[in-house]
Amino acid sequence: MKTDGFDELDRSLVQALQLDGRAPFSRIAEVLGVSDQTVARRYTRLRGANMIKVLGLPDPAALGQTEWLVRVQCTPDAAVAVAEALARRTDTSWVSLMSGGTEIGAVCRAASSRDSDALLLQKLPRTPSVVGVTAHCLLHEFYGGPLGLVNKSGALTEEQAAQLRHPSFDAAHRRAAGLSAPSAPVTLTDADRRLLAALAEDGRTGLAELAAVTGWSQSTVRRRLTELRADGILYFDVDYDARHFGLGVMVSLWLSVAPSELAATGAALALHPEVAFACATTGPSNLFASVLCPDVRSLYTYLTTRIAALPAVRHMESSPLIRRLKGAGPHGSGRPVPGPAAPAPAGRVR
Repeated sequence: MKTDGFDELDRSLVQALQLDGRAPFSRIAEVLGVSDQTVARRYTRLRGANMIKVLGLPDPAALGQTEWLVRVQCTPDAAVAVAEALARRTDTSWVSLMSGGTEIGAVCRAASSRDSDALLLQKLPRTPSVVGVTAHCLLHEFYGGPLGLVNKSGALTEEQAAQLRHPSFDAAHRRAAGLSAPSAPVTLTDADRRLLAALAEDGRTGLAELAAVTGWSQSTVRRRLTELRADGILYFDVDYDARHFGLGVMVSLWLSVAPSELAATGAALALHPEVAFACATTGPSNLFASVLCPDVRSLYTYLTTRIAALPAVRHMESSPLIRRLKGAGPHGSGRPVPGPAAPAPAGRVR
């Protein structure tokens, strides 16, 4: 089945890249049963049209950073401007317009409490037309990051996925399940930071270009990439439009769960095919999830079956996504964002 220029092979390629963002095209082609040239041609077409993008991203926890799930309430005339201003910041990701267009959802990263205070207690509350800000500290991630919703799509068979899965992918699963202890935060060198910055722009940047950016030899770059991935500092994600997988409705769920059942409920939530991201947070709603469904009817079915079957859930709040302005990377999605391009002065968050 082909939808908007996206067919089964394209979807298989997206999952393959989620499993290993730097997998050679020859290896992907062998597993998919097509030629190297076919995979390279498909990737070049999709990448050139901004339909997919591989991102090499640092794990905030590995760098000692704190992540905050932030909800910003604005006056209706200013929500787009404030959201776009937030999206321009390099310390934000997943910036979206929610609900009736008056709420913004975002993930903010902070290296210290001082950085958190500057954004959450000073800059946002003082922004014109912002009428409320709530922030929830991310405590534990049950699903997300390198795991990716596409791995629940069935685009690849389990046998194909097993052949393509990078060892760091399994390590991420163990961390999410609480089966491995978190490592102590690491300190990056200037060359490391340049390497990560280049990979955040394009996770498949070639070794020669990475060597030029870092000042290292290609063999040193290759060795350092292996180390960063093995230590859980670097992971790869794929930016794509979920509608190519038949998913047209996205909703944020805020759940209140008994503390004694939080870990078990989060682990169960992570297994749901509809859940792209799930984490434990501070606050009265201590479990958060991003859910994608084909349509509103499917969402209703999900809420009244899978969510209803979680016995520890005492309260649920749902907030539909209207428009995403920024995804996982530091500079947002590679795809064009519809809507106004120039924010009004009231939207400045610096």
